[in-house]
Amino acid sequence: MRYFCSVKQISCFFRLAILCIITLACNEIQADDGVQTGGGADSITVSLLTCSPGDEVYSLYGHTAIRYTDYNNGVDVAVNYGVFSFGKPFFVLRFIFGVTDYEMGIVPFNYFCEEYRSEGRSVRQQELNLTPDEKLALRKALEENYLPQNRVYRYNYFYDNCTTRARDIIFSCINGRVEYNGDGDTYPSFRSLIHGFNENAPWARFGNDILLGVKADRKTDRKEHQFLPAYLMHDFDKARIVSANGAQRPLVTHSSTIVEGGAQVAEEGFPLRPAACAWIIFGIVVAVTAAEALTGRRLWPFDALLMTLYGCMGIVVFLMFFSLHPATSTNLQVLLFNPLPLVFAYRAARRAVKRKHEPFWTYSAILAALFFIGGFFQDYAEGTYVLALSLLVRSLWNISLQNKYPSVNYDK
Repeated sequence: MRYFCSVKQISCFFRLAILCIITLACNEIQADDGVQTGGGADSITVSLLTCSPGDEVYSLYGHTAIRYTDYNNGVDVAVNYGVFSFGKPFFVLRFIFGVTDYEMGIVPFNYFCEEYRSEGRSVRQQELNLTPDEKLALRKALEENYLPQNRVYRYNYFYDNCTTRARDIIFSCINGRVEYNGDGDTYPSFRSLIHGFNENAPWARFGNDILLGVKADRKTDRKEHQFLPAYLMHDFDKARIVSANGAQRPLVTHSSTIVEGGAQVAEEGFPLRPAACAWIIFGIVVAVTAAEALTGRRLWPFDALLMTLYGCMGIVVFLMFFSLHPATSTNLQVLLFNPLPLVFAYRAARRAVKRKHEPFWTYSAILAALFFIGGFFQDYAEGTYVLALSLLVRSLWNISLQNKYPSVNYDK
């Protein structure tokens, strides 16, 4: 989705939006009976705008906006439900816990296009086949939605985002129902849908998959899969409006590309994929375990480091159980990444030095085994099976040391 992150930009957008609203208020809004009769709607066109993905993490999935044009009054604006600022306090934490507030913004259409042109991203326009009354109803809904007390909303990535907001406000003003060919079909899971857009951003995909739980792996229906701009655009192309009397008309009159895509300059990311890093960790685990077996000495600081790393990741996964995002509430990856290693790390190190039994390794082996079983019910993040195998190897090795070789020498 498209976001405007700069506070300076948001301030500029706000001033421009106020000018646009003043224009709408002064030049367009007529008396109540004028709205009811559809007066002035012949010069109005409404379009859905779909912007292609960008290279930034927040733009990987594209963006949706509404174009509202009144040729008689010289109004041509883009209505955007994806405005936020990274500068707000605790933005990342609020986003993780599902308490991020986004807001509706209005900018001149030319400015909107120029932003995407400068980023090398295309913009596709679908002019909607609305009646005069529907256009006026939409104008009224947008004006009401832009009131200060209404423009801010609680963002939810899958269920209430800048794309679903645009769709819902359009549909709310249509006199009839919107139907599609193939209604009732099922679609890939939320996780699979976003995988289609983050293949070239493996660490963004890894972060998403770590945070998403079982609910992200169920099949979606048509309405649910429209949270992604590209899918909403494709559905609009084959949608029709069915009036109460049974009359039908296509939702879209015609489509066109108003901004051609260009070259995008992507910053170099971390050169290794998560799976490669996981295999490196596994190789280190095997090497350390082999060294201990050959020398008869215990490298307990390595286990302390490993437990700390797993425990820190576990804090993030565990906290997602308290997030308001519905798709994060049940995450079986907590079997591998949980705060338990942090609780036992210091005690495990001390007991290793003193050659005492540490029950953590038994708990760890059991949880790692359950993690593999959980893979039948949830799609895990890339490389996590290898990380689970690494932890299982260390757990079984420590159990074997404690049970079979109680007299092994330990480093202090």
